[in-house]
Amino acid sequence: MGRGVETLDREGETSVELTRRRLLAGGAVGAAAIGAGARATSTGTGSGSAPPADRMDEETQRRYAERFAPALHFGAGEAWFPTDPREYESTSDGAPVVDGFDAFDGYSRDLTETGAPPAPTVFYRGLAYEGTDLGVVQFWMYSAFDQFSVNFHWHDWELLQVFVDLETGSPSLFVASSHSRSVPNNEFLDPETERPAVISEVGSHSSALGVNERRDSFQRFPLDGGIADITNSVLDLVDVPAAYGLPRDEGLRLPYVVPELDGTPVYDLPELPNVTREHLVPSELTVRGFDEYESPPDGLPGRETGLEFRFEGDPDADEADHAYALERMEEVTHLAAFAGPQLSFEFAVPGFAEDALAAHLTTVELPWEQERFSNPIADVTDPLHRAELSDRYDLDVTGPLGGVVAVLREATESDDAPGDNGVETEEARVEGVALLQSEPTAVPTWNGVAAFRDVPEGDHRLTVNAPGSAPYAEEIDHRDDGTPTAAGEEGEVVLPANRNAVKLRVAASADGPTADSVAVEDDFAGPVFAGRPPRDGDGSFGVYVHRAGAYTAEVTDEAGEVGAFRVNPDPEQTTATVPELRTGKASLSSFLDSLLSETFAQTDAVARGGIGAIDEASPADDTVERGADAAADAAGSVLDGTEGDGGTDLDGGTEEGEDDDPDAVTTEPPARTPTETPDDGAGTGGGGGAGLNGLLRALDAATKQANRAASAAENGNDESADRRLRGLRRRLDAITDAIEKRTDDVPDELASLVERRVAQAERRVEQALDASS
Repeated sequence: MGRGVETLDREGETSVELTRRRLLAGGAVGAAAIGAGARATSTGTGSGSAPPADRMDEETQRRYAERFAPALHFGAGEAWFPTDPREYESTSDGAPVVDGFDAFDGYSRDLTETGAPPAPTVFYRGLAYEGTDLGVVQFWMYSAFDQFSVNFHWHDWELLQVFVDLETGSPSLFVASSHSRSVPNNEFLDPETERPAVISEVGSHSSALGVNERRDSFQRFPLDGGIADITNSVLDLVDVPAAYGLPRDEGLRLPYVVPELDGTPVYDLPELPNVTREHLVPSELTVRGFDEYESPPDGLPGRETGLEFRFEGDPDADEADHAYALERMEEVTHLAAFAGPQLSFEFAVPGFAEDALAAHLTTVELPWEQERFSNPIADVTDPLHRAELSDRYDLDVTGPLGGVVAVLREATESDDAPGDNGVETEEARVEGVALLQSEPTAVPTWNGVAAFRDVPEGDHRLTVNAPGSAPYAEEIDHRDDGTPTAAGEEGEVVLPANRNAVKLRVAASADGPTADSVAVEDDFAGPVFAGRPPRDGDGSFGVYVHRAGAYTAEVTDEAGEVGAFRVNPDPEQTTATVPELRTGKASLSSFLDSLLSETFAQTDAVARGGIGAIDEASPADDTVERGADAAADAAGSVLDGTEGDGGTDLDGGTEEGEDDDPDAVTTEPPARTPTETPDDGAGTGGGGGAGLNGLLRALDAATKQANRAASAAENGNDESADRRLRGLRRRLDAITDAIEKRTDDVPDELASLVERRVAQAERRVEQALDASS
């Protein structure tokens, strides 16, 4: 097209990590839904190369730059506005550089002296794809420092791209860059406005788009009959458009971290004499560390509108607080480096004994060394936006790209569970940060979503930290098959608050199995962890759970054998340690014994004192902290002294007799007479009384049967263990029958608890029957 003097090749793209569905919002077109197992829609082969991109001639670049120059909206508390880095240029080893200390200190000095943002500047660059009608105007914005929850660093470059149809002169796509190129950008296809607004995130300068009438605030969804500010595709896991957005403008919270160098806050560094605490993000938004909170913070302020900047040639520039100059990007490409000592953020990674630390290092690349500088489409993150460009301009830019997705959930006490015997999960109250071991940078979450793009195939460790929450970590096996890898349980990562966190630890033995995968289920919430936790050198591991839960921990070893352990922490407990990782029939049978013993003891406590007494029972689980010595002896139950017991079990067999015949016809035992206990008729007042005796007898028989199965399995008598397990099936049915026969007498909360545990036991019986020794 004759527009370029500088021809630059782009490398072939292999396409999308997330599949989408069309999102119609006020006439704007989105893309297809994403989720684990979905396939990407592609209009290209994904293996070809687009034609070279040419730089437009100077006059064309300037004309488009002035036409599309954005309005810049900043939040209250912003400390570093776009400026000209040449103001702080120096020489190092004969090369022109911008030193981080010089830029940060000099900018702070100039701001203090003048009371106004120093040298407001935006840099521009225009490109056109050869042989097509697609052009791009890039707007690059430099800030002296970046302070956020994790990605703090010297220097900061942000990018807005306006893709232009050169035949019509109309914008085709706006793309505003987010934190790292692993995070989905904020994008809008076929905007009706020519001059976009950039809404900058305080401190980090991540750019949201302002396209609708509310130019200084971000709307992910259409409001009041208007349009949304993005057309990004919808993420199935949370049913929201997959774009970073502007979390603090969307009602979400995230505290900022005070940057430190070698343990010293940057405002106390002698190299920064002009920097004070007031030159950083306001203190009410910041913390020294995520572990400062016992629970996710509630009192962090939301975003408030701050200063507006407009291009000095904009007809409405006088309406803004400040005007900025437009400068060619080539004015700064002579700079050899944006330097500064390495700043880092340490992630906590759960381990068996002590939590490890993983350092996340922050660096800033030169813009002109980034792929998107010469190939703007590389920064288009939405797959169907890329596909649309491919269709319109005959560019091969589509195909599958692998990604990793996780959705943060917070574990809280369940309203449906009696006492401390269940949790539930809800949307995270604050945003967190996530790190892939293979990635050079961490990503913040948006709407509780951690999404990584362009993840290399192979094994990765995902670590998630959030303020006031216990850390989460998981080993992920990511395959580049065009579908996203969902972390946790179907994409959900559950975090308990620090004050409620218990570390569930499983110790490996020297000659025992090695865990290949772990699933932790709460009786009410269901799965709260599913995956491969990072293992210590000996194979031991630890994961955090909420202490109000009652858990089944399932371990699958590398041979495919399954084991299970019961964990029901006390209110003051901080660790729950399974002393030995075991799999197979003995492990599963022992779990059944623990589960049913726990349920019997708690039901007995309810029979004595009502539903509020359920936590007075102290049954054993499979941990060191609550081992066999903690068990409540069944001999002390309401069934003591009842008539007609005779040592018989539910099916008429004897406790000391031969194994039950699984095909035998069951008979009802003689009715037992309970001891006198206060009863309100419903088992919810002073005691359960006779209303719970049938349930107690059924639980008692099932517990004894499970105990006999466990003993046989421990002794290596698989045939006897299997007969006991088949007999246990009937005893579990009898528990359900006992509840149904006395529905009015069994408290609803207790009935729900027991029924859930019976379902758990039924699953484990079948696993035990299928298991080897």
